[in-house]
Amino acid sequence: MLAVTGATLVGGAGLGLAQDQNLLQSPPSVQNDTGPVEPLNQLDIPPAEEAPTVAEAPPPPAPVTPSANTTANTVAELPPPPPPPPKRPRYTSVVLQTLDKVTAETLRFEAKVDEPVRYKDLVITVHACETAATDEPYAQTAAHMDVQYQPEVLGGRTPQVARQVFRGWMYGDAPGLHPFEHPIYDLWVIACKTAPAPATPPSTPAPTGASL
Repeated sequence: MLAVTGATLVGGAGLGLAQDQNLLQSPPSVQNDTGPVEPLNQLDIPPAEEAPTVAEAPPPPAPVTPSANTTANTVAELPPPPPPPPKRPRYTSVVLQTLDKVTAETLRFEAKVDEPVRYKDLVITVHACETAATDEPYAQTAAHMDVQYQPEVLGGRTPQVARQVFRGWMYGDAPGLHPFEHPIYDLWVIACKTAPAPATPPSTPAPTGASL
């Protein structure tokens, strides 16, 4: 009895080891209500999609440094600046003509710039006299002056206060543009004139003598 029982136990133990080896060799199938489920290693799982390859942007071009020859050529190609416009020539004196409306007397005389001159009851001071520039399409003579009315003092009378009767530009080629208006006298510009330079006495040469 003891020998049989031992054999039975040994046999049972061997069966148990055989079953454990079968479990290790083949994975068990899982069953649920819908049927058998295949093992995980036998499922058809689609491979993961690869991310699209993004093309790399090309590097920016390197800045070009102009050479000395390139800069010199660029400067040489620039056009020269235009010349400044010519200025109006100015003169040192002006030729004026006056009219006494009472006596019908006319007089033409020359007045220097910034030197007051008197014609009867008028005191005239010319500040500038100029003509048109070379690029102007028409000729023009203009004089800027002040004219004051101040009667002459006669017989020891008290002199009257001077009263300004004209100030501004007077145009010889267009006397009606800015005319001189006075009930007794009339005045207009004839021409500009350059006063002669004052004469300078000749220099006396130093006497030459023998050197000591």
